[in-house]
Amino acid sequence: MDFSTTVVTSTLKGANDLMGTGLWLVSLLILAYYRYDQLDPEGRLIDKYPLYSEYDFIVIGGGSAGAVVTNRLSEIPDWNVLLLEAGPDENEITDVPAFAAYLQLSKFDWKYQTEVTGKACLAMKGGRCNWPRGKILGGSSSLNYMLYVRGNKQDYDHWESLGNPGWGYDQVLHYFKKSEDNRNPYLQKSPYHATGGYLTVQETPWKAPLLLAFIEAGVEIGYENRDINGEKQTGFMIAQGTIRRENRCSTAKAFLRPIQLRENIHIAMNSHVTRIVIDPLTMRATGVEFVRNGQRQIAKARKEVILSAGAVNSPQILMLSGIGPKEHLQHVGVPVIKDLRVGDNLQDHIVVSVITHYVVNGRGPLTSLGGVEGLAFVNTKYANHSIDYPDVQFHMGSASINSDAGQIRKMLGLTDEVYDAVFRPINNRDAWTTLPLLLRPKSRGSIRLRSSNPFDSPIINANYFSDPMDIAVLVEAVKIAIKVNEAEAFKPFGSRVHRAKLPKCRHLKFGTDAYWECHIRQISITVYHPVGSARMGPSNDPTAVVDSRLRVHGIGGLRVIDASIMPTITSGNTNAPVIMIGEKGADLIKQDWSALPSSAVNYKQV
Repeated sequence: MDFSTTVVTSTLKGANDLMGTGLWLVSLLILAYYRYDQLDPEGRLIDKYPLYSEYDFIVIGGGSAGAVVTNRLSEIPDWNVLLLEAGPDENEITDVPAFAAYLQLSKFDWKYQTEVTGKACLAMKGGRCNWPRGKILGGSSSLNYMLYVRGNKQDYDHWESLGNPGWGYDQVLHYFKKSEDNRNPYLQKSPYHATGGYLTVQETPWKAPLLLAFIEAGVEIGYENRDINGEKQTGFMIAQGTIRRENRCSTAKAFLRPIQLRENIHIAMNSHVTRIVIDPLTMRATGVEFVRNGQRQIAKARKEVILSAGAVNSPQILMLSGIGPKEHLQHVGVPVIKDLRVGDNLQDHIVVSVITHYVVNGRGPLTSLGGVEGLAFVNTKYANHSIDYPDVQFHMGSASINSDAGQIRKMLGLTDEVYDAVFRPINNRDAWTTLPLLLRPKSRGSIRLRSSNPFDSPIINANYFSDPMDIAVLVEAVKIAIKVNEAEAFKPFGSRVHRAKLPKCRHLKFGTDAYWECHIRQISITVYHPVGSARMGPSNDPTAVVDSRLRVHGIGGLRVIDASIMPTITSGNTNAPVIMIGEKGADLIKQDWSALPSSAVNYKQV
């Protein structure tokens, strides 16, 4: 069999695993577009067999933070590092930016759902929102929409003010730049950006005419076209994304593939961690128990265990290990080792879909950032206009729920009633969407164990809209989005707001505050940014789980380094901040073990 046949066979198998039968033609088109005969120079990762019985460091989770931590710790030649990942390696399908939606509900997804609250997700089957989380090397960076957004300076200064020294914006900017290889010429000389890092950041090579209209519309209503990752955030911008050579640049591709030949790193895929082993006498983490290919194993850690399993799985693993709310652990039958508020403080970004449609003759790209092309940060009447701290973000894309023969509908879990009433009538129409996003929700949710069985999915109570201010801000955000959509810049396209009412909102006048509140509660869409469930804070903070050096309070040899440590959610997409947390967390470990960064081996990505 020649190489091209091998690639076709592999890709078709990945497509069938991912999307079922009937999409072989799409796979062939992808091959033609990407020319996989010109291979990515970073090879596929080595799944190590057998493992050592003991390592200096064990990293749990090879996602947005865990891949970074593994890379940086293995820079010290005298340290050996084991990375445990519950999922497999990436494949050709995960590389395709526009296939982000197709990766959800696949074998690469934990397929979580939220609990029913009656306040949100009402147009979804069973009243639950799907919560995709990456079960794959690269974690959610291998499933997400690749948007590179750092958040607002105020976010990090606020973290520091809560008793977390070293987490102010001036300190974390160094770590954003440390990772970055920005390939946009107009940003490369900016003091806010850098080149030469592992993580490639650039604009999508394909730009729809509507994107330019979106930017112009923002200027028309009084906002600047600016680098939203630079000096100021408020404004409109062509989206920056983690893509490389027109493919997805996950943290597995960026941070793991280039260094896989280091002799001091082992990667174990399909390894489901069941608990962290903690000595109750010394109150120190001594190893990790996991199941690999049906076999229970334990690996010991000489120095530290680093938990980087994300805002859902990290609190789940902590609680399975006896670290969590005492009353809850006793209820599910887990012996209590340390009473901490693990699983509280859960936060997420939620959006509402505002639809327009128009007729277009342009080509559909395979390289757009999962369909998102433009970003904006704007102020509602509730924002503090005296500082640069917008309270709403817009995602703009040349697609809608009706655009892909039902995959987005399936991904969201939208009911037939809602789809048939609102989206089916425009099935044959080209559509584009603005998604207003609430940047700093006041509502807080929780993660809890369903049982003491580590293979049971956790209970996720997102608790959306428990604080009425969250709805109030989103209603104002929708009004601004419609104002943008009605700007003169869009007039040449003949677009208009799709005014079909949601079935449960038909009794309300379209466009009123009451209608939009109903609409928002019906089509409540997560944008996959859960954070905060192992909150960072000082020891005198009763809600804190880790300190400012990311060490679990009261437990030696154990840190959490991922999105769960955020005291408050960042103002924007969370993947770039989580990568930053990985970079800073790895340096904290090096400092605490007196391994200076200057002794590290430097590896430059291709």
